Parts: sequence; structure tokens; C-alpha cells
Amino acid sequence: MAQACNAPTPRDTLYRDGRGSVFRFRPPVTTGWEDEGPGERPTSHVPVLLVPSMLHQWYVLDLCEGGSVAAALSNGTPWDTYCFDWGVPEDEDRYVEWDDIVHRLDRAIRFVQRSTGSKKVALVGYSMGATLAAIYAALRPDGVAALVNIAGPIDFSKSGKLGTMIDPRWFDAEAMASAGNISAQQMQAGFLALRPNHAISSWVRAMDELHDADARAATAALEAWANDTIPFPAAAYVTYIQELYQQNRLIRGEHYVRGERVDLARITCPHLCVVADRDGVCPAESTTALNTFTRSDVKDVLTIPGGHVGAVTGAEAATELYPRLVAWLARHAMRTLPSAPESRL
Repeated sequence: MAQACNAPTPRDTLYRDGRGSVFRFRPPVTTGWEDEGPGERPTSHVPVLLVPSMLHQWYVLDLCEGGSVAAALSNGTPWDTYCFDWGVPEDEDRYVEWDDIVHRLDRAIRFVQRSTGSKKVALVGYSMGATLAAIYAALRPDGVAALVNIAGPIDFSKSGKLGTMIDPRWFDAEAMASAGNISAQQMQAGFLALRPNHAISSWVRAMDELHDADARAATAALEAWANDTIPFPAAAYVTYIQELYQQNRLIRGEHYVRGERVDLARITCPHLCVVADRDGVCPAESTTALNTFTRSDVKDVLTIPGGHVGAVTGAEAATELYPRLVAWLARHAMRTLPSAPESRL
């Protein structure tokens, strides 16, 4: 499996929900509390939960040594760092609805709350995971201390090439999903269509890195992850494409989860939008649209070099993203109340 050469940060699986699971990344052994159980670490900050995209494997956030959001957030930081792995859908998951997806995230967040005794959690979402984190924050604002949107679309009318590719004039989501889950091969074909020159650029990069062993290892890890594509549940796919991309219901206030309207104006926690200056998947204006609709006092934007994936895994991420992300969370993810809520979606 490709995952064997990725995901280097030590972690423990603490919770399983169907195909999904919640990891807690282990703190460095030099801290003196590495043998303690969940929730036993004294900290003035709320726990941090990474919410990856469902469109690819989670470990893009823990790609390799020196290229890991997970390592940056768990190494020497004053909070516990968790990650929700959505898992790999199987054929029988074709009937999993979008509402079920959001509900799974809700259960994962409530597990982290119970485990740590914290009413609030800081959510760090990436790509589609950031969209889901924002939806959750709008539905359950009392449970979110801070929200980080890393390259996640909010205004789907500004979706760039991807929006053009799935324009309803020539793209029928129901037809695509009529035979079952969107397969890994179909997902991969879509990603490659966004980057038709990827193979050539990979060859050129390989020549540039010929004498740099670390760069070659990082590139190999990235290519392994990019080729480790997973299916997407058919029913949820139809809602995601139609209601969000094609009808842009999220910012119109017309998106519902289990009958409850998703109102972005209910988000009042500090939030940070991280945009990549060469992102061909999620243009900056799609991500920063979050600032227009929330009622938060803190609405920060961080622009970093790179593309949609390179911004979180590339050589510059260690200096441009990781320390700034840690510093922002340190300021805005302080613990407030000790008891966990009982709210459910």
C-alpha cells in the first residue's frame, strides 16, 4: 500500500465509526506525558481536529518527514491533535447521503469533546474537509472554538476549472452516480483532467531532483498519495455536486442538513482562510468568501506559495504555513469551558 511510505507521524486510533476513525497524534516522547490516556494532558487550549477531504486519502496532511501538517500541529504544541479519517467507501456505501457525511463528522467531534472534556474543538479543514468543517461550524457554533479553512471552497460560483468541468450544461451528477459509487478511476481521471501536463512536469521535476535525495523522497511520497485515489459514495456525490457546485446553495443560505438550514452567519468563532497563490482547484476568492458571510470578529487570511496540494506538503510549507498556522491556533484556540455538550445533528 502507498500509505506505508506516508503518514510518518506516530498516532493511535482511538475511535471507529463504520469505515471512519479518529486518530490522536502522539506527542514527542520528551514531553513526559506520552503514556497518559485521552484527555489526561493538562492544557490551556482546546483540542485540534484535522478534517481532511473525502476525495483523497487523509494522509496528505501527514505526507512525509518535513511535509506534514499533522507533525507541525502535534510537535511541542499546547494542545492534543486529532484527525478524522473518513475511510475508504465500499460498494454498499453507494446509499450514504450527504446528511450522513456531516453526521459522521459530528460524531467524531463529539468523541474528541468527550475524550478531552472540552466543550469546544478547533477545526482545521483541508479542501472539501474545510467545506464540511464550515458547515458543521454553522450548524453547531457553540462547539467550535476556531475554524481554519485551508483551500476549501465556500463560494462555488468561483470554482475555476473544476466548476467549468462540472457545469450542469454538460455534467449530469445523477448519471455519473447511477451505477454506484464514483470509482477511484473516475475520480483520478477528473483530477488528471485538471492537470493535463502533470506527467510532463513530473518528468522535468524528476530531472531537477536527480541529485537531491530528500526532494526525490518527498516527490515519491506525493506521487504515491496522488495515485492512492478512493471512491466517493454515490448518493452524497450527487448532493455535493448539485447543491454546492452547480446550485451554490451554501452561500445562498439554501443548503440543509437533516432539515436544518446551514446559515454561515451563525459562525462567530475566529477563523482563518489559507489560500495558495497557484491553486488550480480552489481559487482564493472561493475560500475567502467565508469572510463575507460569518459574524466573526476575527477573519484572517493567509496567502502562501504553492498549488492546492503543494501549499500543505511542499518545501515551502515548513516556513510559510506550519509556523503561522501554529501561531494562529495558539492565539485563538484557548480552552474556555470544561464540560462536553450533548447536541447532536
